[in-house]
Parts: sequence; structure tokens; C-alpha cells
Amino acid sequence: MDKRIASADAAIEKLFDGATILMGGFGLCGIPETLIAAVARKGTKDLTVVSNNAGVDDFGIGILLQSRQVKKMISTYVGENKLFEKLVLSGELQVELNPQGTLAERLRAGGAGIPAFFTPTGYGTMVAEGKEVREFEGRKCILERALRGDFAFIKAWKGDRWGNLIYRKTARNFNPMMATAADCVIAEVEQLVDTGQIDPDEVHTPGIYVDAIFQGTQYEKRIERRTTRK
Repeated sequence: MDKRIASADAAIEKLFDGATILMGGFGLCGIPETLIAAVARKGTKDLTVVSNNAGVDDFGIGILLQSRQVKKMISTYVGENKLFEKLVLSGELQVELNPQGTLAERLRAGGAGIPAFFTPTGYGTMVAEGKEVREFEGRKCILERALRGDFAFIKAWKGDRWGNLIYRKTARNFNPMMATAADCVIAEVEQLVDTGQIDPDEVHTPGIYVDAIFQGTQYEKRIERRTTRK
């Protein structure tokens, strides 16, 4: 039951070229930055990365774009990364854009064993191209398929050696649903505690979903777009 592992590099030892990785986070909040750096060091390529956004040019998923390790991004918002835009326009990077709620539900469905679902979001737009359309109670809906990954990289505030996780504030975004929707779930945490030190009522992701856990260090916690009063 002890799922502790020595480091991010050890945790991704079985990561392979062409893998699909679910990466938690919203903007730069709650991203698995230690695991991303380990992937950059390992040099794994032709990756499909599922993430709300693509980080910024020199941080987060942005460093994997710099090293050309990502083949495809499945995302919702990518407007903070100029390199991402350049790679897409040049044909070096494939992109599949999803409405934000649709991406969240595709992941939730993947974790719940639901193969597909109908949603009105995106009907009548390019999002609906090539997808089945049905009408429910007078409203047109499109079929969206569930989404799963070979790996999920999760960032939590606190975890124990069994893999039970607690997220802190905004970091509790895509991480919980991604932790249910991958074949191998790796969690990095700011605080790694022994069993019994987390109240069961406070657990956000039960350890049954987590395959490996380690404590990260030197988190930058960057501000994606700093706004100040004049």
C-alpha cells in the first residue's frame, strides 16, 4: 500500500513515446511542474497532452513545446503561449480545442466509465463538425466522447503514503477528475505525510486512484498574468 516513490524521474520511468498524458492545473495554478520538468529531462516525444491550457512560453507545458516533445494538445484555452500559436500555425503541433465544461465532462465521463454523452454546448459551431446531433426536449445536442489517458500527472497540496490527496483552493480544478481517468496516476505533493494524518472527510482524491506519489520541492508558484493597481 505504500505508494511513495523517490522522485519525479523515478515516477515516469515507464513513460513511453506517443503516450497520452492528462495534466492537471488551471493556468499555472495546480500544475504538475516537477513531473513536467522530469519529462523534459527524459526526452519522451510524440506526446498527446490533455490540459486546460498550454502554460506559458518558458514554464509548465511550455517547456515541452520548446523541446518539441508534444505532438498534440487537447485543451480549452491556449492564449497565453505565443510559441503554441507559432507551432500550430506552422503545422508542427496538432490542437483539439474543447469548450471548458465539455473537456471537464469528457474527463469525468472517462473516469466514470461512461463512453459518451450529449451536450448542447458547441452545437452550430465548428466544435460540432463531424459529430452526431440529436434533439432532446427541443434542444439540439452533439455527441462528445469520453476522454482517458495512459498517464495522469496530478498536483496536490497534501498527500499520504497511500495516495490520499487534498488540493488547496484553485488547484482543485481539473486534478480530481483527471485522477480518475488514466491507467497510471502519478501525484506530486507539497506535503507528504504518514497515514492517519489526513482526516478521511477532507480527502478529495482517494488513494485507490493513485499509483505513485512523491514530494516535490522548490515550487515556483508563478503568477500567470500579474495585475496591480495603478
